Amino acid sequence: MGGGDLYGVVVVPKEAELVLAKSSNFHLPIKGNQRQFLLPDLRLPFSEFSRSREVREFLSGALAGAMTKAVLAPLETIRTRMVVGVGSKNIYGSFVEVIQHQGWQGLWAGNAINMLRIVPTQAIELGSFECVKRVMTSAQERWKEDCPKVQIGNVTLNISLCWLSPIAVAGASAGFFSTLVCHPLEVLKDRLTISPDVYPTLSIAVQKMYKDGGVGAMYAGLAPTLVGMLPYSTCYYFMYEKMKKSYCEAQKKRSLSRPEMLFIGALSGLTASTISFPLEVARKRMMVGTLHGKCPPHMVAALTEVIRDRGFLGLYRGWGASCLKVMPSSGITWMFYEAWKDILLSSRPVI
Repeated sequence: MGGGDLYGVVVVPKEAELVLAKSSNFHLPIKGNQRQFLLPDLRLPFSEFSRSREVREFLSGALAGAMTKAVLAPLETIRTRMVVGVGSKNIYGSFVEVIQHQGWQGLWAGNAINMLRIVPTQAIELGSFECVKRVMTSAQERWKEDCPKVQIGNVTLNISLCWLSPIAVAGASAGFFSTLVCHPLEVLKDRLTISPDVYPTLSIAVQKMYKDGGVGAMYAGLAPTLVGMLPYSTCYYFMYEKMKKSYCEAQKKRSLSRPEMLFIGALSGLTASTISFPLEVARKRMMVGTLHGKCPPHMVAALTEVIRDRGFLGLYRGWGASCLKVMPSSGITWMFYEAWKDILLSSRPVI
C-alpha cells in the first residue's frame, strides 16, 4: 500500500516501483527496501521536441545567422557609422578611419554582441516565417471550402481572406516577432560600434544605459524599428519566395542551386532595403542620438532633422554601404539557411 505525508508527497513501496519503472516514463533508482520519490524521465519528451520541424527550422536560422555575421561584420560596422553620420561620408574613407584609430580589430567592434543578437534574431525570424507561412496556407485552404460568415442584423457577410498572401503575412510576422524580442541587443550593438571608448564592454554598456534611461533606454527607437521592419521584412520574404518560385518554374526545376540562392537572396535584400531605408536612418538616429546630446523624440522628428540638415538625399546617406552589407548578408543567409534545413530536416525523421 502506498502512503503520503503531510506535504502531499506520494511514496510507493518497492513492489509498485518495479512495475512503474517498467511501464512508465519514471526513473526510479531502487536501493534495498528504501522507498524512492517518483522522478519524471524527460528523455522521451525532449527527444520528440528536438525532432520537430519547428525546432530544426529555428536552429537552421540561428546557425545561418551566426555564420553570416562572422563573415560580414566589417561591412556592418561601416554601414552603421555612415547611417548615423559618424566620420567619412564614403565607404573607403570609413574603412581607413576605423583602421587608423582602432586598428583592424575595430572593424569587428561590437561583433560579440552582434553575434549574441543575430543568433536569436535569425532563429526567431526565419523560424517564425516558416511557421506562420504554413499556418496561413493551411487556413486559406480551409477558408476556400468554408468561408467565415458574419451576421449583422438581416445581412450576412462572407469574409474572404483569400486575398491575403501567406508569404507577406509570414514575412511581416517574422520581422515583428524578432524585433520585439531582440531590440535591446540591437541597441547595445550600435552603442558598442559607434562609441567603443564610452562603452568598452557589454557589461559597462548595460550599466550606463540603465543608469541613464532605465529599461526604456534598451528600447530606444523601437517604434521606428517596427515601422521600418514591417515593410522591409514583408518585401524581403515576399520577393525571395516569389522570385524563387518564378525562376524554378521558368527553368523547370524543383529547387535552386546554392549560387542561385545566393543571387536571389541578395536581390531580395537589395529591393527591401531600398524601400525601407529612410526609416532605417530614422531608427539609427533615435537609437544613438543620446551619444551626441540630442535624441529625436519620435520618428517624424528624426526624419525632419535629417531632411533639415542634409536634404532629402540625407534619407539615403549610407545606402551604398547598406547595400554592400545587405546584399551579401541576405544571399549568404538564405544559402546557409537552406543548406542547414536540408541537413537537419533530412538527417532524422521529422514530426
